[in-house]
Amino acid sequence: MIQAAHVHQPDLLDELGAQLHPAIIAIDGPAASGKSTVGFRLANALDYLFFDTGVMYRAVTWAALARGVAIDDETAIGALAHAITIDILPPQPNQHDGRHTTVLVDGEDVTWLIRAPEVDRNVSAVSAYPEVRTAMTAKQRAIAQRYGRGDAEKRGIVMVGRDIGTVVMPDAPLKLYVDAAPEERARRRHQELAKQGKHIPYAEVLADMVRRDRIDSERPLSPLRRAADAIRIDNSTQTAEDTLAQAIDALRTAVDASLVQQDRN
Repeated sequence: MIQAAHVHQPDLLDELGAQLHPAIIAIDGPAASGKSTVGFRLANALDYLFFDTGVMYRAVTWAALARGVAIDDETAIGALAHAITIDILPPQPNQHDGRHTTVLVDGEDVTWLIRAPEVDRNVSAVSAYPEVRTAMTAKQRAIAQRYGRGDAEKRGIVMVGRDIGTVVMPDAPLKLYVDAAPEERARRRHQELAKQGKHIPYAEVLADMVRRDRIDSERPLSPLRRAADAIRIDNSTQTAEDTLAQAIDALRTAVDASLVQQDRN
């Protein structure tokens, strides 16, 4: 395994980032598993775009609310999801507001608008609609392919979600499944909520975490599961630096395997 000390070697990371073809990394995992943390750090290390695919469902929800489309009108929401244009871009040099990416809906910057409380309250319902998921899968795939072949602002893309390796990009050259014990994930979420001034009993947070895991893994459309060829990283007892080192180790293995295959061809 690449040790943590190797994580910051720019020459190694530059070489690995340039050799992955297509330059697409898929990261899946349950809530509070640390997948977004390692995904963002890996993207920065490789000069790839970090793409948390959940923002697209927030974008549809925001668009529905902004245009007066009833959240419980599944047909109208599905049609809206297909009709709108959603694009994901890296932050621009003059954007120092903490954003990880810029989210555009029909050309309008909605990066922070999609974080509004009203969007929070309605995004779960919107993301459950089959037509919305179908539309978002197609849009996510198009974004991934554009970045993956080097036709965008970054030379690659790290995609984070719950069905990236199994549904959105099943042919991604590197798939990671980041996981942690439910108790540890609940502890992280409990601390996160406390920092936000939300003092919810740990037992309640844990129960909600287990319930959400069950819903995510048992839903009929795009359930949460580890792709057969995804590398599992359990970070229940390790630091973010250790998790990143494992991800880079997995990337090096994927690149080596790809180079061997190219030599055979």
